[in-house]
Amino acid sequence: MISIEEIAVENIEEFWKLHLRYLINDGIVEDEEDIAYFSGDEYRGIIKAHMIREIDKHHMVYFVDGNVRIGAAQYNTYQSEDGKCFILDFWVFPEFRGNGTGHRCFYALEDHTRLDGAKYYEINSQKENSIRFWKSIGFEENGKDEYDMPLFIKR
Repeated sequence: MISIEEIAVENIEEFWKLHLRYLINDGIVEDEEDIAYFSGDEYRGIIKAHMIREIDKHHMVYFVDGNVRIGAAQYNTYQSEDGKCFILDFWVFPEFRGNGTGHRCFYALEDHTRLDGAKYYEINSQKENSIRFWKSIGFEENGKDEYDMPLFIKR
């Protein structure tokens, strides 16, 4: 069974190292400007500020199977609005991919976030294999974001 391990703001440095590796290895960021942005103080400062605010906090989590971390995610649940849970990042570490692990991780995240007021989910994605994954668990196309990236929603 997959469990969720919340990452405290004081312990995010390890997450940042894994996050940058994920962004590069999975081809989400490819140029030096994007790498600099996602490893820089501006982006990380915004995320940290959202982690410590009073309402609509940003969360970083690990997916854990037994005592082993097998993936990670970042999300915000907007309780002050309509309960949308926006998933900023979601990934299973490469050595644990396959055999439905991503599905099990999402269902664990869904259960976890519902307790925090999530009513529906949205994510942006443009990689074909990621889009197939999100559609396989019930996400549907929902327009584009401000950067012209496709959005997907699950109600």
